[in-house]
Amino acid sequence: MDTNKYFFAVDLGATSGRTIIGSLKDEKIVLEEVTRFPNNLIEQGGHFYWDIYALYFEVIRGLKEVARRGLEITSIGIDTWGVDFVFIGEDGAILRNPRAYRDPITFDAMKDYLEHVISRREVYDVTGIQLMNFNSIFQLYAMRREQNSALAHAQKILFVPDALSWMLTGNEVCEYTIASTSELLDPRTKQLDERLLQSVGLSRGKFGKMVNPGTMIGTLTDEVQQMTGLGAIPVYAVGGHDTASAVAAVPAKDEKFAYLSSGTWSLMGIETKDAIINELSYERNFTNEGGIEGTTRFLKNICGMWLYERCRKEWPEEVQKMSHPELQGSAMQVEAFRSLINPDDALFANPSSMIEAIRQYCKDTDQYVPETPAEICRCIFDSLALRYKQVFGYLVEMASFPIEVLHIIGGGSLNKYLNQFTANATGVTVLAGPQEGTALGNIMVQAKAVGAVKDIWDMRRIIANSLELVKYEPQDKAVWDAAYKKYLEIVAKKG
Repeated sequence: MDTNKYFFAVDLGATSGRTIIGSLKDEKIVLEEVTRFPNNLIEQGGHFYWDIYALYFEVIRGLKEVARRGLEITSIGIDTWGVDFVFIGEDGAILRNPRAYRDPITFDAMKDYLEHVISRREVYDVTGIQLMNFNSIFQLYAMRREQNSALAHAQKILFVPDALSWMLTGNEVCEYTIASTSELLDPRTKQLDERLLQSVGLSRGKFGKMVNPGTMIGTLTDEVQQMTGLGAIPVYAVGGHDTASAVAAVPAKDEKFAYLSSGTWSLMGIETKDAIINELSYERNFTNEGGIEGTTRFLKNICGMWLYERCRKEWPEEVQKMSHPELQGSAMQVEAFRSLINPDDALFANPSSMIEAIRQYCKDTDQYVPETPAEICRCIFDSLALRYKQVFGYLVEMASFPIEVLHIIGGGSLNKYLNQFTANATGVTVLAGPQEGTALGNIMVQAKAVGAVKDIWDMRRIIANSLELVKYEPQDKAVWDAAYKKYLEIVAKKG
C-alpha cells in the first residue's frame, strides 16, 4: 500500500459536514478530520433550501487546508444525504439553491401523485423504493404542480454529490447509489425508468451519464486548482449516498449481518446481491438502494437522532450545555417505558416544536406526558429501540440468510445506552463502530479505484483491523418483550 499519499473525503449530512483525509498503512486505515462545519436549513418564502454555495465553499476550504499542509492527495470523493438535487441552466449556472427534502411542498404530493398519476403498487414494483413523501419523484411532481421556474428552465438535474463534483470538475454524472434514492430508478436495469421520468415531465437527457462508485468523474478545473493551490487531482464517484458509503465500511466478516447506520436518520437493513421486491417488502415499505460493487442495500428508513437533536436545540441553555453522556445518563435515572412514541409518525417529520410534538403524541395515546429533558430523552431512546426491534424482525423474516450480528455504524454508535437497548430489544449481539463509517467507506472506494485495495471484503478487513469494536449482548429479554407488546398497542391506537 502507498503510504505517502492521502485520500480526501467530503462527507455531508443533513445537519453538518466534514472533510477528512485518510491514509492506508500496515493493513490499517488512519483518518484525520480536516474541517467540520454546520449544514443549515434555510427557510425563506415558506420553503426550505440548502445553501449549495456554502457547501462548495467548505469543500474548497478543506482542499486549501490540505494544500497548506503540503499533503499530496491521490483523489477526492463526495458523499451526501439522499434524494435532493440541483438544477443547472442552459448557461451552465445553478438555478437557485436546491430545495431541502423537509420542504412542506412534498407533504401532500405523494398522495396526489399515487392517486392521479401512477399507483402506489406500480411505482414500488418498478423501483422497490420505500414510499416517502420527500423522495425525488414526489419533489419533482410537487415542483411541476407549482410551476416551479427553476425546474422549467433546467437543462440538467444533478443530485447533490454530483452537483458538487460538477462544481469541482465541470463534468456532469449521475452516480448510481445516489440516483437509487430518487424513486426514479429500476434496480433491475440499474437505469432511470423512462415512464417514471415522463410522469413528472422529464426526459433521460436531463440527467448525467450513469456511473458506478469507483468511476473517475474528472480532475479539478483550472479555476479550482488556482483557488486551492492543488494540481489536477482526480475526483471519483464514491457511494454518493452517504448510507452507501457507510454500509461499505461495515466491518463484517461475512454476509450474515444486518446494519444500523445511526445518525439523524437510522437506516436498518441487510446487504443482498439482488433487489427484494415482493408482496412482503411492499406491505412493509422496505427500500432497495444501490450499494458498492453492484450490491443492493435492502433497508428501512427510521427517524433517528433527529428527534433528540431537535429537542436538544429547544431545551434551555443549561441543558444544551450538558454533554451527551451527561444528558443521556440523566435519562437512565427515570422510569423506563413510561411514555412511548412511534418515531416514524408524521407528527415528527418537521414540527415547529419537537418537544410539543412528542407530548402531543403521548396525550393522544393516553400516556404519561413527559415533562423534563430526562423523561423526553428516555422516551426517545426506548421508542427507537422498540422500533428497531420491529424492523429487525421484518429483516429476519425476509433475509435469505441467518442474521447473526447487528453492526451499528455512524455517530449513533457512540451512544452506549441506545446500543445496549438495541441489543436488548432485538435479542442479537450488537457491534458498535466505526463512528466515521461514511468517511471510511468513501475513502475505501477511492482506494479501490486506484488499486490500493482489492474488493469490498478487503476494505472491510482493513477497517476491522483499524478499530476496536464495542460489543453489546442482549439482556432482560422478558422486560423488553413486555415493553414491545405495549409499544405495538400504542402505535395501533394512534393509527
